[in-house]
Amino acid sequence: MSALVVAAVAGAVACEPASGLNSASIAVTTDRVGTGALERNGVDVQWLNCTAGVDGDRTVGASPAASARRIADVDCTGKSAKGEAITLTGKVTQELGGRCVRGDLTAKTGGKAVFRADVLGNCDAVPSTAGWNPPPPAGGGSGVRPAVTVTVTVTETPMSK
Repeated sequence: MSALVVAAVAGAVACEPASGLNSASIAVTTDRVGTGALERNGVDVQWLNCTAGVDGDRTVGASPAASARRIADVDCTGKSAKGEAITLTGKVTQELGGRCVRGDLTAKTGGKAVFRADVLGNCDAVPSTAGWNPPPPAGGGSGVRPAVTVTVTVTETPMSK
């Protein structure tokens, strides 16, 4: 995983909204755990790319109470080593620190269903506290590098009543 992706994920998680869903975190986590799930189900994944959009108007629950959760639409496309199209689509209601996503997700390869799941990844795994540590600069030196900061701005438009 490149340093840019690690920095982007760290920045996206730092700016996570109060609802607990962040489209960048959901997309990256679904990509990673979805690839693992596909491979465990016999699909040799050449590449997979996921996008996610959090819909601020739909919630899970009977009323828009504090316990209600927002829903994210996830859309992943890719290609298997055999050249078949891969899709992984559905709704995500929870993303846990890059370890798992919960919701209703369906994977297909070559137009055939591979799996349908309500959890992808290991939600019980211990969160990683180890940060990414880049190698020291070439030519010696102290090895101290400036911190990478990524800012993600999300603008929400209020609904008229």
